[in-house]
Amino acid sequence: MGRLARQSGFTLTELIIVIVLLGIISVIPISFIRYSVQGALDTANRQRLAMAAGVISEQISRDIRIALPGSVRLSGDGRCLEFIPILASTVYRNAPITSAQSSFPVLALANGADSAGHAVIYPYAATTNELYTPTTPGVVSPMTATLPAGSGTVNLTFDSGKHQFITDSPVRRVFMVSTPVTYCQEGRYIYRYRDYGFQATVGAALPATFADGREVIGAPLEPDSLLFSVVPPSLQRNGLVTLEFSVQSDQSSERIYVAQEVQLRNVP
Repeated sequence: MGRLARQSGFTLTELIIVIVLLGIISVIPISFIRYSVQGALDTANRQRLAMAAGVISEQISRDIRIALPGSVRLSGDGRCLEFIPILASTVYRNAPITSAQSSFPVLALANGADSAGHAVIYPYAATTNELYTPTTPGVVSPMTATLPAGSGTVNLTFDSGKHQFITDSPVRRVFMVSTPVTYCQEGRYIYRYRDYGFQATVGAALPATFADGREVIGAPLEPDSLLFSVVPPSLQRNGLVTLEFSVQSDQSSERIYVAQEVQLRNVP
C-alpha cells in the first residue's frame, strides 16, 4: 500500500490567535486616527472661540473710545452699557451762551468734511442723565444741527428752531454727536442697538429687529456673562470702562474668559 500524503495547515487555536492579534493591531491605528482628528477639532474650536472673543472685545472697545466725555452709563445690573458717540468736533468762534440762536460760527472741519447731528458744548456742565434729556438751554441741543463743508469759518446751523448752551468750553470746543448706542447681551448673543433716540433710562425701549437698529456683534457667549463697570472721567484724569464676558463652545464645555479695559478720552 502506498503512503498517504502528509497534509499541513493551521489549527483552530492558531486561527483564533491570529484573528485576535489582527483585531488588536487594527484597533491601534483607528484609535490613533480618531484621537488625532479629535485633537485637531478641539484646537480649531479653541481658535474659533479665541477669534470670536477678540472680535467682540475689539469692536466694543473701538466704539467706546469715541464716546462723548461723561456720557457712558450702565443699567442697574451692569449688563448693558450706553454712550453717546462723537461724530466730529471743531472750535467755535462765538457760541449762543447768553441767548438762543439758530446758528453760530465755527471752524470748518479738515479735508472739506461735513457733519450732521446734535451739537454739544462742555458736557461736564451736566450730569450723565442730563445728557440724555436734551433741553433748551442745555449742554446737548434737542434738535439736530448741520455743520457744512467749507474752509475757514462756516456757520453751524440748527435744523429747527434755536438753541442756547449753558456755558462756554475752556477750549471753545463743540462736538457733533449722534443719538445714543447701547450694548447688551441676550441669550448667547451680544447686540448693538442704535437709532432709538434719547431715553431717560438705559434700555427702556430698544429696537427688536435689524431694520430698526439692532445688530449682532458676536456669539456664542456664556449666558449672563457680559458685565460692565465704569470709572467716570474727571477734569484731572481719563475715565475707564471695564468689560468682562465669556465665550463658550457649542460643541463642548470649553470657554474663554475676557476682561478688557478701555480708556475714555477726557476732552472738554
